[in-house]
Amino acid sequence: MKLDSRLMAIANLVRKDKSFADIGTDHAYLPVYLVERGIINRAIAADLRVGPLENAKATVELYGYSDKIELRLSDGLKNFNENEADEIAVAGMGGLLISQFINETKWLKNPDIHLILQPMTHIEDVRKTLFDNGFIIDKEIVAKDGNKLYIVLSAYYYEDFTAYTQLDLIVGRLPQNEDEPSKEYLHKIYYKYYKKYCALKNSNKECDSLEKIVKELKKCLK
Repeated sequence: MKLDSRLMAIANLVRKDKSFADIGTDHAYLPVYLVERGIINRAIAADLRVGPLENAKATVELYGYSDKIELRLSDGLKNFNENEADEIAVAGMGGLLISQFINETKWLKNPDIHLILQPMTHIEDVRKTLFDNGFIIDKEIVAKDGNKLYIVLSAYYYEDFTAYTQLDLIVGRLPQNEDEPSKEYLHKIYYKYYKKYCALKNSNKECDSLEKIVKELKKCLK
């Protein structure tokens, strides 16, 4: 099994010899890769729809891991309980949906559970939801696939409120990274806010706060 850079970034964050759940598994490439490499012994591959779960079943059977990878029909984490997975990956979904899962699944507030999240949109909302629910983000990775950049977040429950700034929501822990995809992503975010600031300059009350954000973002560039 070979993974693209997005799924590989997720796989590299999974702790060895833990129970694993892949939410929104689609073809089950991630759990098959992890079992094949001996990183995990058992996994649950879950999806909301029957079609993707049939694709997952075909992959699992092709590689001969039906005894190690359970297939489960589930709307997010609704058909899971707190004792089934130490490592939970939620990837390829919108950030608002991932945030909803976090808000609704109270048993995720367990320091032993490791969340690996790869939102396709609304990354700032995911960071805010994690912070507001007492999680800390210990690592962020930027995976580049062609011209696309994907953010992968690693988070644990901290049992306490996590203070954060607007800049924390916009760039997270990425300024600490030295790799080229992270630098590219930070430049992309900087120019996004810089263009917005230039468009609204002297015509909107947001300008002062935007100017501050732009200056802070510029300091993050390497």
